[in-house]
Amino acid sequence: MLSYEILIADDHPLFRSALQQALTLGLGPVVRLVEADSIAALEARLEEKADWDLVLLDLNMPGAHGFSGLVLLRGQYPQIPVVMISAQEDAAVVARAREFGATGFIPKSSSLETLQQAVRAVLDGDEWWPPQIQETASVSAEAKAASAGLASLTPQQFRVLSMVCDGLLNKQIAYELSVSEATVKAHVTAIFRKLGVRTRTQAALLLQQLESLPA
Repeated sequence: MLSYEILIADDHPLFRSALQQALTLGLGPVVRLVEADSIAALEARLEEKADWDLVLLDLNMPGAHGFSGLVLLRGQYPQIPVVMISAQEDAAVVARAREFGATGFIPKSSSLETLQQAVRAVLDGDEWWPPQIQETASVSAEAKAASAGLASLTPQQFRVLSMVCDGLLNKQIAYELSVSEATVKAHVTAIFRKLGVRTRTQAALLLQQLESLPA
């Protein structure tokens, strides 16, 4: 019998519970569901195991800046389908999810049946998009460049970048990650080189290109 292993990445316990129930009802005993409540927890799960059948990723996750979590996943684990789940249902948000490499998008307002149908479609190798997506919506050249740069980062470099953009000093980042300050400096140098930036402000501005809706 086919079995599926799905990662649910969402920071709301009630919604994770609702997803668990919906998928268990829709897919039966052939599905194994594992939860993550932040980007850091998601990365830990992926480092333990890299052959998940599907990741269901909330757009607004702690540790992510807009679509940065999706971009990181597509860069580091391109073999895993990622379906975005969000309460933001604008057609432009859906279109950006597709441009940044998602395999589908499920609005949080979707019915139980729609959610089950979407997950089944992706597990069968298809994509699933809500009907309101605009084919004409597109991502700017700047956002595509930002996406390519972020996709080249390692998970640890991405953690460092997120902390840099949150305003933490190298000393604070070293403490949070239990590494030396020299290691953090080396990471920052590598990150700036990969992103083509020279300052923390430029790095933060680059991350803004991946917000769910462009300013």
